[in-house]
Amino acid sequence: MTNKNVTRRGVLKSGAVASTGLALPTIFTASSAAAYTNEPTGSSVVLGFNVPQTGPYAEEGNDELLAQQLAVEHLNGEGDGGCMNTFSSKVLKGNGILGKKVEFVTGDTQTKSDAARASAKSMIEKDGAIMINGGSSSGVAVAVQGLCQEAGVIFMAGLTHANDTTGKDKKANGFRHFFNAYMSGAALAPVLAAEMGKERRAYHLTADYNWGWTQEESIVASTEAMGWETVNTVKTPLASTDFSSYITPVLNSGADVLVLNHYGGNMVNSLTNAIQFGLLDKVANGKDFKIVVPLYSELMAAGAGENIKGVLGSMNWNWQLQDEGTKAFVKSFGEKYGKPPSNSAQTCYAQTLLYADACERAGTFNPCGVAEALEDFEFDGLGNGPTWYRGADHQCFKDVLVVRGKENPTNEYDTLEIVEITPRAQVEYDPEHPMFAGGELGKCNPGA
Repeated sequence: MTNKNVTRRGVLKSGAVASTGLALPTIFTASSAAAYTNEPTGSSVVLGFNVPQTGPYAEEGNDELLAQQLAVEHLNGEGDGGCMNTFSSKVLKGNGILGKKVEFVTGDTQTKSDAARASAKSMIEKDGAIMINGGSSSGVAVAVQGLCQEAGVIFMAGLTHANDTTGKDKKANGFRHFFNAYMSGAALAPVLAAEMGKERRAYHLTADYNWGWTQEESIVASTEAMGWETVNTVKTPLASTDFSSYITPVLNSGADVLVLNHYGGNMVNSLTNAIQFGLLDKVANGKDFKIVVPLYSELMAAGAGENIKGVLGSMNWNWQLQDEGTKAFVKSFGEKYGKPPSNSAQTCYAQTLLYADACERAGTFNPCGVAEALEDFEFDGLGNGPTWYRGADHQCFKDVLVVRGKENPTNEYDTLEIVEITPRAQVEYDPEHPMFAGGELGKCNPGA
C-alpha cells in the first residue's frame, strides 16, 4: 500500500526547495537542518519494503513482502500480535512505533543492484521512508546498504548471505539478521564429513556475483580443512536458466560431489539439470555421487520437488522449529496466508520488529539512536533462540540449521527435515577474520 498523504508530504518538501531554484545536494526531506533524514512530523511513519517482485528471486521476495505486511499489522495492533507476544523485549505495545501509525511503501529490486538502489532512493526521497528493509540478493543488499548510508536512513537487510554484507562492505547504518556463507560452511562441514567421509572431490558451480563468490570461498575452505579436494570451481551467470552445459563437464572431472552455490530459481534449475543427467545415480572414485546445496529455502525445496530428496544444505531458520517465537510466527503467518513462512519471510519480519523495538528503546527515529540501540543487543523470542546483534559489524549470531531434502514428505510443505541445530558458538568468528576484513564500519549518518 502507498499512503497518499506520505507521498504528497515528500513532494511538498521537495517542491518547497525547488521553488527557490536550489537543487538538493543530498537526500534531504527533514524538517530542519538540525534534524535527520525524513524525521516524522505527522501521526504516521513510513517504512520502505524493497524486495524482488520480478526476476530469479521473485518467489522469495513475494514471501518477504507478505511477512513485512504482517509485521506492520502487528505493530499497529492488528491481528494476533505474532512474535510481539514472545519477543524478550517488551517495549512494543501495538500502537505503532513511538505512538505513530506504521505505513509502508514497496519497491521491486528485480534482483538488480541498479534497480534496487533506484527503488530505495525513490522511497526515501519521494515517500519519506525512514527505514528500508528487504532484498533477496547480496549484490542488492550491498548496493542498497551503501545508498542508505549516504542517505542517512537505517537499512535492515533481508535475505543476504554473502560475507561481504557485514564484512568488507559493512556500513554503520546497515544491519543483518540473516546468517552468512561462513556460517553455512562452519555448520555444514562436520555433517558432510560424518555422512560422506573426509576423502571427497568436489566440483563447484557458483552464481557469478558477490554472494556466490563468498559462498564458494567459505564452502571450499571448510571442506578442504576436513580433507576434501576441490576439483574445479565454475562461475555461472545469474540470468542463466539452463545449466545443462555446465553439468556435462562434471561427469568427466573426477569429482564425486557437486556443490551448487545457487539460489532461488537458479538452484531449482541447476539441481533439476543435475538430476536429469543422472548424477545421483553415478558412482565416482568408488563412492556414490552426492550433491550439496549450501543455502536452502523452503520455496526452493518446493520448486525442486523430488529432486531435493537426500540433498544436504543449511538454513537460517525453518518453520518446523519448536521454540515459542517460531510457533507464534508460523501460526500468525499460516492463519493469514494459508501456508508456512519461508526463512526469507522470517528474517524480514524479525528485522521489521527489531527496528521498531530499537526506536522505542532509543526514544527516537534518529538513525544514530536506533543504531546504538541495535548494537550488541541480545534478544530471544523471534525464532532461532538467543540471538546477539554484534556491534562490531552489525551481524546477528544465532543457531544455524543443517537440513536435508525429505525422502517421504507427507504434504507439499513437508519438504525438508532438520538434521542438526548447530549451536551459535560453532559459527561465530572474529570481526577481523580474513573472509570479513577489508572494510570499515564507519560512523552512523543521520543524513540531515
